[in-house]
Amino acid sequence: MALAFDQREGYIWLDGEFIDWQDAKIHILSHALHYGSAVFEGIRAYEGQIFKLQEHNERLANSAKLLDFTLPYDTQTINQACIDSLTRNNLSDAYIRPIAWRGPEAMGISAQATKVHLSIASWQWGDYFDHKAEGISMMTTKWRRPSTENAPVKSKASGLYMICTMAKHETERLGFDDALMLDYRGYVTEATGANIFFLIDGKLLTPIVDCVLDGITRRTAIALAEKRGIEVVETRIMPEDISKATEVFLTGTAAEITPVKQIDEIKFTPSTVCQQMMQDYDDLVRGKISL
Repeated sequence: MALAFDQREGYIWLDGEFIDWQDAKIHILSHALHYGSAVFEGIRAYEGQIFKLQEHNERLANSAKLLDFTLPYDTQTINQACIDSLTRNNLSDAYIRPIAWRGPEAMGISAQATKVHLSIASWQWGDYFDHKAEGISMMTTKWRRPSTENAPVKSKASGLYMICTMAKHETERLGFDDALMLDYRGYVTEATGANIFFLIDGKLLTPIVDCVLDGITRRTAIALAEKRGIEVVETRIMPEDISKATEVFLTGTAAEITPVKQIDEIKFTPSTVCQQMMQDYDDLVRGKISL
């Protein structure tokens, strides 16, 4: 069994300096723990090179603004701390987690008197899904993505991921790997932590990202597909459209390019497009090709 994350060894960057991994603690009355006032990023490094570092940390800063706070460090400082985190922990292929949150200086809904903290942890992490190559199974969940009027949906806010946790638990209990989430209108949106693409009539269709994150890996996949001459269409997708697809895959920093073999009762065979996208993405992140 893997070690619990609070029992691991290494160094975590916390508020401007590296400390021992197990000393990285916050107070129980931190505002973020009680009211969800935190934003984060998930970033991957391959062979010592961090992929899309600037884009990720620019999004982190924007997420904070959407939650009405400002990061205590500029993007250049955070970028360097991510790079230094790999060095201090002697990592090459790794996952990096910056997170910013409101502290314990005030307790209550209003958080104006709180201090914003920021930490960066990194660790070795392989495939997000255990059987990624053969494809994963998904089930449509009852939990839906909220509208822009009900939540800061363009922020990678920690609190918003509670919906994802509930959706993933629901589907895992029924033997599936992940959940397919619809939005408040009934349109297909994404998985619990990744965007989704459908190959239909030779074109890649992907949902319009008006109430979910426009994923960095999503944008990368679109560029890779277009470079291959595959037309990509961002459109409204209804659940009944899923049966028209011949291939399906997810995109995300953690998921990378992950084929899907089943959604509810509908089966797919990951084939040429999935395999090519997986290879192209791996070549790109490892510097073998460029866009």
